[in-house]
Amino acid sequence: MYTIELEAEELQLVRAALGSYLQAFGHNEADLVKATRVLLAKLPEQIETKAG
Repeated sequence: MYTIELEAEELQLVRAALGSYLQAFGHNEADLVKATRVLLAKLPEQIETKAG
């Protein structure tokens, strides 16, 4: 298992990139679509901000 830390903008970029990646695949790539959806589900929806 790996852990990475992302800034809020980086997380948004990763989510957008994975969303675009999903849209690029058709029915023949069901395994890639499933793996991408699993990965997206692991990412937080809301960006938590730290109180400064």
